[in-house]
Amino acid sequence: MLRPALAIPFLKLVFLLASIGVDETSEIALLVKVGNSVTLADISVCCALVDAMKLVFDDKFLKPFSNLLRWFQLCVNQPEFKKVLGEVKLPGAQAGKQDSKKKDAPAQKEPAAKKEAAPKKEAAPKKDAAPKKDAAPKKDAAPKKDAAPKGEAASKKDKKKEKEPKKEDAPAEKEKTPEEIEKEKKDKLKKVIKEGGKRGVEIEGAADMGGLQFFCTSVDHPEGDLELLVKCVEAMNAKSDPNEEERKGGSGHIGKMVFSCGVEHLAVVAYVPDEKAKELNCEEWLSAVLATQGGEVLTKSASISTGKVQANADKGVFPLKIREPMIVEANNFLRKKGLFPEDKDDDDDEFVFGDDDFPS
Repeated sequence: MLRPALAIPFLKLVFLLASIGVDETSEIALLVKVGNSVTLADISVCCALVDAMKLVFDDKFLKPFSNLLRWFQLCVNQPEFKKVLGEVKLPGAQAGKQDSKKKDAPAQKEPAAKKEAAPKKEAAPKKDAAPKKDAAPKKDAAPKKDAAPKGEAASKKDKKKEKEPKKEDAPAEKEKTPEEIEKEKKDKLKKVIKEGGKRGVEIEGAADMGGLQFFCTSVDHPEGDLELLVKCVEAMNAKSDPNEEERKGGSGHIGKMVFSCGVEHLAVVAYVPDEKAKELNCEEWLSAVLATQGGEVLTKSASISTGKVQANADKGVFPLKIREPMIVEANNFLRKKGLFPEDKDDDDDEFVFGDDDFPS
């Protein structure tokens, strides 16, 4: 395709050749082509020529420029070009084809004179109509049967119902056994701990790179269950074993607020390490964030506090809808205490910590 550096010179060369009637040479074609990929020069020259090709250039003008025409048609037939330029039709080529068809078409013969219509034969005289036969006397209508009494009709319906087989009731869902319920709980707890351990490693890495002491994020598997969310945070804070193939946890030295959406409420857990308790009160932090959406604190301690925000469709309070705004409020609370970096427009680093920052 065209070299970008030769795009404009090539276009000028095309018009120069057109003005003096010189055919493009194979050497020129070789100079301006590079590989089979479309370049910026191809796009530029093609877009510059498209109006002229559609409205001005005819077959006679384009006849000496077969290479140019072949290249132009190759470009405009690419799917990407068609999306922008649409179907590019060359009026000259179409007009030429239509003219040639008209020339080749044999002149239509004049319609032959209509043959004179043959004289109509005289209509044969109508035969005398045969006398109508006397209509047969109508038979007396049969007397209607007396309607069956309502009691008998009801009894017939009952018999039909008895004959029809009763549809089997849909099988009710089997109640889960205590063993099955216990297995489901263990499997769910396993997923929650795995997610927490993985998220802990990610938090540790992100905090170390950004020099952060506190972090706000969300998790999926607890599904709004506060007990499971606490287990997830504990997995984040667990000491990582350097001998394990896959590191887990390791973010116990970083304060954090973790959110989890359920159907009926949004669960929130705040964690503040002992060494940072003087800088930030765990209960105060959680209470301030929950208050923005009318939530309540359920448990509180110096290191871990829990709470939730109840869903309310009438007031437009939905767990998924309020989660991100509450994460922002949690970060703003930290900023006021100087525990989280301030937003700067000219800074390339932006700290946005939500559920999509760490895809599972």
